[in-house]
Amino acid sequence: MSHFRKILVWQKSISLVAKIYKATSTFPKEEMFGLTSQIRRSSVSIPSNIAEGSGRESSKDFIRFLYISLGSIFEMQTQLEIAKNIIYINEEEFNLLYEDSREIERMLVSLIRKLKDIN
Repeated sequence: MSHFRKILVWQKSISLVAKIYKATSTFPKEEMFGLTSQIRRSSVSIPSNIAEGSGRESSKDFIRFLYISLGSIFEMQTQLEIAKNIIYINEEEFNLLYEDSREIERMLVSLIRKLKDIN
């Protein structure tokens, strides 16, 4: 497997983590161990699993970690929806973060398909 820093979806997911941290920094202090922590952990899980999977010995293992990253994207998207619904983030901020996450989602699905086609 190639080094994870060269993988574009990893690079984009790292950028998303920074945006998530910035967006959640304005959440109420009582959410520090609730929704703030949940969104941050799910966002961090995305590039972390891409990196871990890229270091595995087989494409099959890498694909498994990419699916975990995909699950983390869906988890984060759900948590962002909740944050929007309880007005911790506004519609515009939600849309920007959601679109970034959808791009990463599509890239992960594409990478998974390519790796499956190789095997």
